[in-house]
Amino acid sequence: MNSQRFFIALVPPSEIQASVNEIKGYFEQQYDSCKAFNSPPHITLQAPFEWPKERDMDELTEGLKGFAVGREEVAIALRNFGAFPPNVIYVDVVHVPDLMSLQKDLAIFMETRYGVVDRRYRNFCPHITVAFRDLTKTAFHQAWPKFQQKTLAFDFIAQQLTLLRHDGHRWQIHQNYSLSTSL
Repeated sequence: MNSQRFFIALVPPSEIQASVNEIKGYFEQQYDSCKAFNSPPHITLQAPFEWPKERDMDELTEGLKGFAVGREEVAIALRNFGAFPPNVIYVDVVHVPDLMSLQKDLAIFMETRYGVVDRRYRNFCPHITVAFRDLTKTAFHQAWPKFQQKTLAFDFIAQQLTLLRHDGHRWQIHQNYSLSTSL
């Protein structure tokens, strides 16, 4: 393999991660859907991208550190559930201007600085996935009416960007970058 795979996200605090992982566990037990466990609960800001192994990792990590400095922490509200039929169910994230502009600015930064292009940034739909890919259409149609009616509410302040790296099996937290308006 000549490259490593990364993505950039906001990762909620551990107590919210635990609650989201319980929901993922429900999908694993009830519907044999476990692919969502391949990464910690997160809100993707930059979709997975390849970073050539011969390219200096410090270029990426120092760049992201610089990007995060001067950025405000972001208030995040998780409310209820949403879906991308026919096989994705997620915890919905309220679309607040600060979050939307952080994602847009990051996409522009990644494209101009590193040539990493994510055409999906214009259609950014922030969410935390609880079931996907291996959730069958039948299971989706059984589960979605239940989750469509469920309520959920968590709030937190996103204080850092997280760079996740794929280890060949799962996505692991590689490094965190504090959002800070002070240098």
